[in-house]
Amino acid sequence: MTDIGLQKQKSSMLKRALLVIFSALVIDQIIKICIKTTMTLDDRKFVLGKYLQLYFIENNGMAFGMQWGGDSGKIFLTIFRIAACVLIFWFIYDLSKKSNDKFKMTVFALIFAGAAGNTIDCIFYGQIFSGSTMNQVATMFPSEGGYNSLLKGRVVDMFYCEIFNIHRNQASWLPGFLFGPDDRWIFFRPIFNFADSCISVGVIMLLIWQKRFFGKKVKEVKA
Repeated sequence: MTDIGLQKQKSSMLKRALLVIFSALVIDQIIKICIKTTMTLDDRKFVLGKYLQLYFIENNGMAFGMQWGGDSGKIFLTIFRIAACVLIFWFIYDLSKKSNDKFKMTVFALIFAGAAGNTIDCIFYGQIFSGSTMNQVATMFPSEGGYNSLLKGRVVDMFYCEIFNIHRNQASWLPGFLFGPDDRWIFFRPIFNFADSCISVGVIMLLIWQKRFFGKKVKEVKA
């Protein structure tokens, strides 16, 4: 392949990644803005019965509603998210110069998009939205200012999939760690968002096709 052909190939790989990232970010943010500006906190809407619900919550921490460390932990986690996004994007850019594997590029682009989507919430949402409560829908760009300072925004979660809900008395033969403090095994208990899904899909693909990613050296392309 000629130098011009190689250069076009590198450019095409990077453009593919950027398209996946941009599309996922737009979808993620549209969903979050719609939920934030139309639903009160803890509001629930049934889409496919109990199996797929819109259940609006906000969290200060990691994926699927996990939290850690209060205000200082929140700022640290936001800075960590930013650093992780920079590293993942650098990896994607480097991969675009070394590999022509579109599948790999898509997987890492999904992971980056998911990480970036939640990072946007953490950085900006405290500044651009008023606070959501159980009685009040949030306003975007409120005249009185946002509900928190920069880097202290809360991540918007909304998808809840209750595939099954079993009480301990109905399945005493199951291991105890499956049951929550309410003595129920609910699958899937965490409430998540589109960005979480992008990360999960990307990681699952990595695990399923790990030989494709790690079984041999990345094919190098001469500059």
